[in-house]
Amino acid sequence: QVHVVESGGGLVQPGGSLRLSCAASGFFLDDYAIGWFRQAPGKEREGVSCLGSGDGSTYYADSVKGRFTISREYAKNTVDLQMNDLKPDDTAVYYCAANLMRRSATSAQAMGGMLLHEYDYWGQGTQVTVSS
Repeated sequence: QVHVVESGGGLVQPGGSLRLSCAASGFFLDDYAIGWFRQAPGKEREGVSCLGSGDGSTYYADSVKGRFTISREYAKNTVDLQMNDLKPDDTAVYYCAANLMRRSATSAQAMGGMLLHEYDYWGQGTQVTVSS
């Protein structure tokens, strides 16, 4: 049975940092490109970053480029999202998911975005709140 769990969210002041982790059971994270998405109240779910499987390719949304870093943490068997210089606009529930259609992030790079319908195995999300 497939199970995905996101962790690491919390309340942080503007300019602060958080590190989110995505863990999975029932499948190997290494076998898929893994994406991080977020959804703020009243807004659609948007792709934030994704990490390819095997090629090390990455994609970042313009809104987080230079502030967020996605990585595979083999010792923990997780895909992490390091978030620095957080802003109030980063407040959202953050989700991770596996891309069942592509193993690389290069398509997201080319298209300038992540396609929600390509992803499955969603977790319950972790709340990130950036506020003073």
